[in-house]
Amino acid sequence: MDSKRNINIALIGNPNTGKTSVFNQLTGLNQQVGNYPGITVEKKIGFCKLPNNLKANILDLPGTYSLNASSIDENVVIELLLNKNDKLYPDVVLLITDVENLKRNLLLFTQIKDLEIPTILVINMIDRMKYKGISLDIPYLEEQLKTKIALVSSRKKMGIDALKDLIVNYKSLPTNSCLNASSIDTEYFDKLQKTFPNQLLYKLWLVITQDVNFLNLERKEIESSFAKSHTDLKRLQQKETIKRYQFINDVLKTGLKIDASIAKDFRSKLDRVLTHKFWGYAIFFFILFGIFQSIFEWSKVPMNLIDTTFAYLSTVASEQLPTGVFTNLISQGIIPGIGGILIFIPQIAFLFLFISVLEESGYMSRVVFLMDKIMRRFGLSGKSVVPLISGTACAIPAIMATRNIENWKERLITILVTPFTTCSARLPVYAIIIGLVIPDKRVFGIVNMQGLTLMLLYLLGFGMALFSAYVLNKVLKLKCKTFFIVEMPNYKLPMFKNVAINVVEKTKAFVFGAGKIILAISVVLWFLASTGPGKKFDNAITIVNSKPENAALSKSNLNNKIASYKLENSYIGVMGKSIEPAISPLGYDWKIGIAVLSSFAAREVFVGTLATIYSVGSTDNEDTIKNKMATETNDKTGAKIFNFASGISLLLFYAFAMQCASTLAITKKETNSWKWPLGQLVFMSGLAYLVALIAYQLLK
Repeated sequence: MDSKRNINIALIGNPNTGKTSVFNQLTGLNQQVGNYPGITVEKKIGFCKLPNNLKANILDLPGTYSLNASSIDENVVIELLLNKNDKLYPDVVLLITDVENLKRNLLLFTQIKDLEIPTILVINMIDRMKYKGISLDIPYLEEQLKTKIALVSSRKKMGIDALKDLIVNYKSLPTNSCLNASSIDTEYFDKLQKTFPNQLLYKLWLVITQDVNFLNLERKEIESSFAKSHTDLKRLQQKETIKRYQFINDVLKTGLKIDASIAKDFRSKLDRVLTHKFWGYAIFFFILFGIFQSIFEWSKVPMNLIDTTFAYLSTVASEQLPTGVFTNLISQGIIPGIGGILIFIPQIAFLFLFISVLEESGYMSRVVFLMDKIMRRFGLSGKSVVPLISGTACAIPAIMATRNIENWKERLITILVTPFTTCSARLPVYAIIIGLVIPDKRVFGIVNMQGLTLMLLYLLGFGMALFSAYVLNKVLKLKCKTFFIVEMPNYKLPMFKNVAINVVEKTKAFVFGAGKIILAISVVLWFLASTGPGKKFDNAITIVNSKPENAALSKSNLNNKIASYKLENSYIGVMGKSIEPAISPLGYDWKIGIAVLSSFAAREVFVGTLATIYSVGSTDNEDTIKNKMATETNDKTGAKIFNFASGISLLLFYAFAMQCASTLAITKKETNSWKWPLGQLVFMSGLAYLVALIAYQLLK
């Protein structure tokens, strides 16, 4: 799609105004997610068909309260609006507001109007106007704010077509400012305008206050003639904000009416319960409990179906395709490797489903507020809660989210401890091991032991993150504190479309992101397991047949013996045997050791690696991955490899180990140093080994 022929639309607004909901209504699944060049702030671009056969590129910008940026993601908005050379520079801005918070939202609107960009004021959540006793005088507001207003409800799908019509006619929108902000210091701004007569005054002001320069101006001239101290700039920004709110108050006195007798304030009553110092934590605990019970209960049938399907596909491939190396690669490498990750789609999808519902409903903000009281005891900022909770999906965007933390030391501590929170990449490992070593039984008739174990692992990871933060706070001598402000959005029923898009996009990103690694490693592992050095591998058939104890074996058992012998003497077998002395105290054999090593690229590779190894080491392709792991025994003792002691050891190892190359890379990028990610790797891996060792030795 050629962006030059498309209208560029920027969606801008405060957090929790329903900006993403409007974005989803306009674009549906026609979206792309990436990062802005040079930084790790997420960029969402969608594509939309408009009336009159027009098309649009729609950019969903990070939420911001004003153009006085205090974080990098907020700065993204300013840089785009000042840079006319950017290929996504907006032809029109959709300023998304919440009908219940118009006063606060309009501050950002008046600032953008000063940039003389065609702007449509989108008032969202109009379905709540009657419930809240709100009425609007739209003609008056349009006249005073010098814009066109679109009344929409992204939840009820109201007003979207009318909004598209306004977008089509964006060239007719007035671009003049709502008020004269330069009156905060007339002499200073007059001099500024005379010096740069061809530049927009408010853009000049943003260049001075935000330390950005897209106007091709002489920086030295600005600094020498118009430089002010940080205190003076803040004072002028405060005067600007006051002046804008005075204008907004005057407009809303006539343009907005609220009949308090009609409004029904259920929200405050619910907040008193959900943020209560006792009941708030109790309710959150039971919600978590229900989530993890459901993840295991609801995903059993689809997981078993996927497991048996891939086992069947391996058998069909080996039987129907011509005998040879290519067939072995497909049946023993590619199919088991892909099956080893796809089997966990149901659980990952359910996890993202629950997280999306909590966010959409407005409850997640209450959790952030609730947990802030705990965070401060461990030296973390209240803003650290968001990355830690986000880490349950993936540590990478969670670490990116720390950019909202202004204090460097608090941000650094949050970056370093976030990988302890249990991410979705750990879920495949937890699910398969819990399924093998924890009985599928109920306590008191309702509590599933496997779901309870999963919840305890999540709590363990979160607890270790807090403990590590406490230690780092003492070591780094954290002195500065920042204030924590969180907005409590209105409670609302989650929109099915938003939840569905979020689940599909995040599950797809996980599967395709992990799938590339899985597929590549599966092929490499298959090659290493199918070839070997020396005569033992080459003469495996003769050696196994010559042993007297194998003479009475059936053909099937004999073939399994040969496959197992070849695997032990393959390249991967030699590598595994060489590290076995270091991992055997943890209860692992050489096959598990190879899986642990390969999963340092990404944790979810663990299951795919074992699936490939067991497929190469067995002639029975029809058996499922779980069954192969359940029947695996120690050659010397005959005991099961995956028993309670070794299973708990593995679970604890993966709960603490830093096994994600991408997380290390993003830590390096965010801290601009290799010492912090290397410190993460050494400390977390060492801790994981020690805890797993102690657990196995105590439980065996």
